[in-house]
Parts: sequence; structure tokens; C-alpha cells
Amino acid sequence: MAEDKPDVAWRVIGGLVGLVTAWAARKVLGFAWVKATGKEPPVDTDSPEVSMGEAIGYAVLMGVGMSVAQIVVNRTAKKRYDAWKAVKQVTPGR
Repeated sequence: MAEDKPDVAWRVIGGLVGLVTAWAARKVLGFAWVKATGKEPPVDTDSPEVSMGEAIGYAVLMGVGMSVAQIVVNRTAKKRYDAWKAVKQVTPGR
């Protein structure tokens, strides 16, 4: 029954990792957008000043980029956390 409970430490760490990943991915993707288009990312994609193609392109870039970043970072962090947890269980008293 105890194994059914989620690991509270991982939930906290995973949440923090998610926040940092989202922030960093947004910065990196915004930088990539500026380098690729020469323009700042659209702040309001519903604005009539932003073309339909630009709004859709930015939405696709952010959606795919953020999802890929979350998957890669979450899997890597979980793998490292599980390895650390396994070592800690093998060497008690540390």
C-alpha cells in the first residue's frame, strides 16, 4: 500500500524542474525566433498587427518546443533522482 503513494520529494523536485524548464525553454525559443525571423516574438497573437502565418508559426514553435523540453528534462531528472534514491537506499547512514 505504501508503494501506491507518490514520492513527495519527487513531486516537489519535478514541479520545480518543470517551472525552470518552462522558463528556460521560453527564453531559448524566443531567442531562436528572433534569430530566425529578425523580429521579436508576438506578445498578443490575437492582435490584428500579427499576421496569421506568424501567429501560427509562433504557436507551433512554442507548443512543440515546450513539450520537447519538458519531456527531455523530466525524463532526465527522474532518471537521475531514481539513481540517487537507489544509491541512498543501498548506503544508509549518509
